[in-house]
Amino acid sequence: VQLQASGGGLVQPGGSLRLSCAASGFRFDDYAIGWFRQAPGKSRELVARIRSGRDPDYKGSVKGRFTISRDNAKNTVTLEMNSLEPDDTAVYYCYTRIDGHEYWGQGTLVTVSS
Repeated sequence: VQLQASGGGLVQPGGSLRLSCAASGFRFDDYAIGWFRQAPGKSRELVARIRSGRDPDYKGSVKGRFTISRDNAKNTVTLEMNSLEPDDTAVYYCYTRIDGHEYWGQGTLVTVSS
């Protein structure tokens, strides 16, 4: 199982970024994929999660600003982040759980700063 996250960077407040997670090594359609983030000095938290055929789940503070989507044909999950705020600064990880085992991507840094 591999999860490859990409798309982070430096953006000004109010700006946008798109994160991508490319998955391989498992039946992608069958499993939920989540995006977590970890800010300096804080614990890792779930930002958004998507399962095939179901509405996505979002952390309250990102609802209306972030959109998670998946392309089962390409085994990818995308997190569109708009109206970014300094509090969104963190390392973002994609995640899945298969048969009780947790798998994490390598993380991609998002910095929101003027």
